[in-house]
Amino acid sequence: MAKIATKPTSPSAKAEKPSHNGHATTGTAAKAERLPVMKTYKIFIGGKFPRTESGRYYQPKDADGKPLANVCRSSRKDVRESVVAARKAFGAWSGRSAFNRGQILYRIGEMLEGRSAQFVHELVLHGATRKQAEAEVTTAIDRWVHYAGWCDKYQAVFSSVNPTNSSHFNFSVQEPTGVVGVMCPGSSGLIGLVSVVAPIIAGGNTAVVVASEEHPLPAVTFAEVLATSDLPGGVVNLLTGFRSELLKPLVTHMDINAMVVADPTKEEKTMLGTEAAVNMKRLIVPRISDWSKEEGQSPYFILDTQEVKTTWHPIERGQGGGGGY
Repeated sequence: MAKIATKPTSPSAKAEKPSHNGHATTGTAAKAERLPVMKTYKIFIGGKFPRTESGRYYQPKDADGKPLANVCRSSRKDVRESVVAARKAFGAWSGRSAFNRGQILYRIGEMLEGRSAQFVHELVLHGATRKQAEAEVTTAIDRWVHYAGWCDKYQAVFSSVNPTNSSHFNFSVQEPTGVVGVMCPGSSGLIGLVSVVAPIIAGGNTAVVVASEEHPLPAVTFAEVLATSDLPGGVVNLLTGFRSELLKPLVTHMDINAMVVADPTKEEKTMLGTEAAVNMKRLIVPRISDWSKEEGQSPYFILDTQEVKTTWHPIERGQGGGGGY
């Protein structure tokens, strides 16, 4: 009797299927031919995600030199529109109670926790090991919550009743500076961003933030968290692009009240000092070597973008020299 031929049943045998050109290919090979869909990361202005006005993009590379995504290359006009949005949001944000600002920041911390896996993934794409990425995300979340707790406490710690030699009360309190331009540390994608932005908005300021040029992916994901939180649109506006193209438009903008610039070069320091003097911008250059360490957080960072307001109030004495006020 003739034998019937059967196919091998070895686990190592791979099923074949026709490819697009008619030749048989293995399932593994077919999968390898597919190109992934590269994500386009937009900028964040006024609570919305527009594309850059310039229409330009750049592609940050991973550790192997492969492109990671299409990232907006922001322009001077994007800076101007961000400042308009930040100024519009400043009055309402600075007028909120400190306790309410703390509630909103704490809610953002909860949402960061919920998306921690995505942040870890993006930091790994930028070259961090998984252990390093997990440590950075944990530190960033804890730091954000740290500043949320300081929202309704720094006034009590840093304000004062001052002695006088006349019949007056004299009070000094902290008030937000206004719109703050921020150039984030270039060496980190998340912890540097959180460390400079949190104390600025905890104190009632609004911000125009330029993310790390080399590590922008976690910054845009961070903006997605802000967009779905209780934070009003315009309080934080986030731009991506080239530091060399965006630093000068920030510092020369006449409606920006202060600048926080991480890791400036010697040439940048000279330019910043000259341009900031034109409209008396406050210029803050953090001297932090490693934002993941304890030195990267302090309530004194809130004071960097605060103005001291001192009020004199006369003591009204009743007839006969009584002590009534």
